[in-house]
This record gives sequence, C-alpha cells and structure tokens, in this order.
Amino acid sequence: MADPDAERAASAAAGLDGVSVHTDPVAALDAPGVAAVLIASPGPAHEEALLAAFARRLPVLCEKPMVPDSAGALRIVEAEAALGRRLAQIGFMRRYDAQYRRLKALLDGGGLGRPLMLHCTHRNVSSPVGFTSAMLINSSVSHEIDAARWLLGQELTAVTVLRPTPSSGAPEGLLDPQFVLFETERGALVDVEVFVNSGFGYQVRCEAVCEAGSARIGDEHTMVVTTRGGARKEVAQDYLVRFADAYDREVQAWVDATRRGEVTGPDVWDGYAASAVAEAGVRALRTGGRVAVDLAPRPDLYATASR
Repeated sequence: MADPDAERAASAAAGLDGVSVHTDPVAALDAPGVAAVLIASPGPAHEEALLAAFARRLPVLCEKPMVPDSAGALRIVEAEAALGRRLAQIGFMRRYDAQYRRLKALLDGGGLGRPLMLHCTHRNVSSPVGFTSAMLINSSVSHEIDAARWLLGQELTAVTVLRPTPSSGAPEGLLDPQFVLFETERGALVDVEVFVNSGFGYQVRCEAVCEAGSARIGDEHTMVVTTRGGARKEVAQDYLVRFADAYDREVQAWVDATRRGEVTGPDVWDGYAASAVAEAGVRALRTGGRVAVDLAPRPDLYATASR
C-alpha cells in the first residue's frame, strides 16, 4: 500500500497479513510479491503511477480520470500501445451497474431501432469544498461522457454548455447547475443536466430515445414507503448507495481477468477520450460556444471498442 500519509496508510493496513506500507508509490510497485496495481490516488498522480506500472508490465485498475488532461492521457495511450498489449482497465464503474448493463444490452439488441438521443440527469446533495465550475464537467459529467460513448458505441464530437442562473444553494461563484449538450459522430445527441448542490439527494438517470421506443434507467434504486394517506420514495444521499454494487463488480471483474492473464473493461483509449471530451466541455463552459472535440488517431490496439 502506498500513500503520502504513512500513518493513515498504516491504519488502513492494520490487521491485513502481508501488507507493506510505503509513502512512495514506485517503491510499492517494487515490493516483493506485487502482481497487480490498483490506483485510487487523485487524478494528477495517475500518469506517473501508470507509466511506472507499465514499465514493470503490471496489470492496473486505475480510477477515473485516467489522467485529467488530454495531453497526459494521450501519453498513456502511446506508452501502452508501444507495449503491444493492454495492461490497464480504467475505472468507469457505470459499465458494471446492472441497470446500465440492461440498457446497453437493449440498445445493442436493436429492438428499439437506432438511438437518437440520450437524456441524462446527474444530481448531488452538495459539492465538496474547493469544487469548481469546471469540475462539474471534468469530474461529474465525465461519468456521462464515458457512459454515452459506451451505450451508443460512438465518439462524442462536439460540446455546448448552457449556464442557467446559479442555484441559491450553490456556493458563491459556482456555476451550478449546468446543461451540457454533446454531439456524436453518427448524429445522435446527448444532453446532461448536472446539478451538484440539489440539496435533496443523489440522482443519476439516463433515458435512451430511439426510433421505435425509449428506455429509462435510474428510478429503481429506492424504497417506496406507504403509510395512511400517501406514499413517499426515499432518495439516496450519495453515490456509494447508488453504485456500491457496481464498484464491487468492477473490482471483481478486474481481479478475475488478472488471474486469467487478461485485461477487460474500459481501456486507456476510453480514458483518453473522456479527458479530451471533458477538456472541450470546459472550454465550451468558459467561452459559451460550441467546441469541437479533438481526438488523436486511434491506435490499432484499441480498434475494437471495449465492452
């Protein structure tokens, strides 16, 4: 285990057999017996750790964002492509959520016809201290960016961000909520309402509107309480309630694949694309205009879209 706070790391490792604690992540990679790496540090620390893991040919599960900026993310793509094989799975856990997987299977099956639009909602009770207007896009909406690419099997090509009058519940200076509109390479549209100081709960919804029908997910993760004279729904207060199972499935899938000598799930191209789209979104937020997404050529290693 590696963490700059040695005392905290030691506390987390207490009672676990065979765990050594380090303040230097590279030293942890060189510890005897290390066979794989889970990177859950803040985004700016990911690039160094990923490159070090690649140099040691270690399989990696890296939390999103893979690397916050697209230039750094592209360096990761180029480094792994130079190895000629995949080593990293990127932590876009919505791909492991049961409802998202059902929606993906439905769209892939073709029964509803061609997807025309995705309508997405992303709400939080409140934002943490230091949360910026740009982070609504590159931290929160980054989940929808990957989910949309995965559900539709298309790259996002342009972004427009509309800014309503900020909520009175938002910290001073924070542009919250925002309405983000993405265009895709085959003409679908994806809109995202992101509201990180809603005050009432954590809600993530996605509706796919297709040529022959629509399907919506995100309404079922709740309990309905009925009493005399009425009924009410409980609203989850944070993402851990809504996506706890998805996180478990994500990590277990990585462990199982690693034991088989395989790498599955979201790849570093997905991580790079998410960073590039988020960057375009932040520029759109600042300029108020439509911004095209600039993607580098896709290496052959990632020619087949990850499932």
